[in-house]
Amino acid sequence: MVVPIQGWRSGDLSGCVVRMRISGGFRKNSARSLPRWLGAAKRWMYRDGRPNRVMRVLNWVSGLQYSAGFLSPRYAMTLEVRGRRSGRPVTVPIAVAELDGHRYLVSMLGPEADWVRNVRASGGRAVLHRCGSEMVRLEEVAADARAPILRRYLAIAPGARPHFPVDRHAPLAEFEKITERYPVFEVTSAIESG
Repeated sequence: MVVPIQGWRSGDLSGCVVRMRISGGFRKNSARSLPRWLGAAKRWMYRDGRPNRVMRVLNWVSGLQYSAGFLSPRYAMTLEVRGRRSGRPVTVPIAVAELDGHRYLVSMLGPEADWVRNVRASGGRAVLHRCGSEMVRLEEVAADARAPILRRYLAIAPGARPHFPVDRHAPLAEFEKITERYPVFEVTSAIESG
C-alpha cells in the first residue's frame, strides 16, 4: 500500500522515509524513487550549504578512506588547506575531475563553501592526500571555461548531482548557464608553479 505523503516531491526527507516504510520496501518504481530519495537525503545533509552532524561524521570517515586510498575510486582524495580564521589545517573529502590531461576541483556547494574560502585566503596553496601527500597550487578557472569541467565532474561524482540544477547528460549550453554558481579550481603541482 502506498500512502501519498505531503512534501514527497519537494524533497522533504521525512516524507520519503515514511513513504518507503509504508510501501513495504522497493517495488516496481524503485528505480525512480531510490535516486530521488537519496537526492533528498543528500540535500538534507547539506542544508544551508553546510554539512549537518551526520554528514560531518560521514565526511570524516570518507576522508580517512580517501587519504589511504582504501576501497575508493582513484579520483577520490582529501584536500587539506589552512583555515582562514583558525590557521589550522582543515581536511575535506573531494572528487578530482580530470579533463584533457588537467585536474580540477569543483565546489558542489558553490562559492560560500568553507574550503573555497580557505583556498582563496591561502593564495591557492593546498595539499592533496591519497596514498601520500602532494603539495599543489589551486588556480581558479574563469567562468566561461567551466562548463565542460562541470559536466565531467557530475559524471564522476554522483554525490554532487543533487546539488546541481542540470542533469549530467545535459548539453554544454545548459552547464554554461550555471558556471557562475560553482567555483572550479585547476590543480597544478606546487613545484611547477614555483
